[in-house]
Amino acid sequence: MYQTILSDASIYRLLLRLDEDLAAEARKKGCGCSGRLHSARYRRKPRGVPEELQEEYSVRHSFCCAQEGCRQRTTPPSFRFLSRRVYVGAVVVLLTALRHGATPARVAQLRAIVGVSRHTLERWRKWWLEDFVQSPFWKLACGRWASPVDKQTLPLSLLESFRNPTAEERTVSLLRFILPLTTTCALQET
Repeated sequence: MYQTILSDASIYRLLLRLDEDLAAEARKKGCGCSGRLHSARYRRKPRGVPEELQEEYSVRHSFCCAQEGCRQRTTPPSFRFLSRRVYVGAVVVLLTALRHGATPARVAQLRAIVGVSRHTLERWRKWWLEDFVQSPFWKLACGRWASPVDKQTLPLSLLESFRNPTAEERTVSLLRFILPLTTTCALQET
């Protein structure tokens, strides 16, 4: 079920539209000094994106205050990018989740399709199981669920805790949940 999302360009298009909405909201809000925000997008070289969307995923929305003397940068949260990680957020979430729900052969096949090394996948798994669960973000947010999320099967258990009817909707819900982690260095980068 989650395997098909990785090769479905429609979810990546949806995440792009959601990022554009977040960028429009940030720009409309303006800078904390009341200055207008100008576009200051920066280039990314994301991995794990379908080839037909590579160009759209090659920039991250960001803004710079137009007020002389301020020039504060504003980078809105992102559904596409999980902080500074090279692979897009959906790939980090879904491939790590599949470690708990798919056969080893299927995970190996998906790793080959997306181009993720076994070492990288293990680093992501370690991040979910150790760094993520120790983060202030998780410690504040984990009480949100009526029944506890199994920390040993993160992020699969977190995906399954969302009650959306489809795997795509649960994936978007999880990416929405971790939006605060997409613009901060609160967690150790991997």
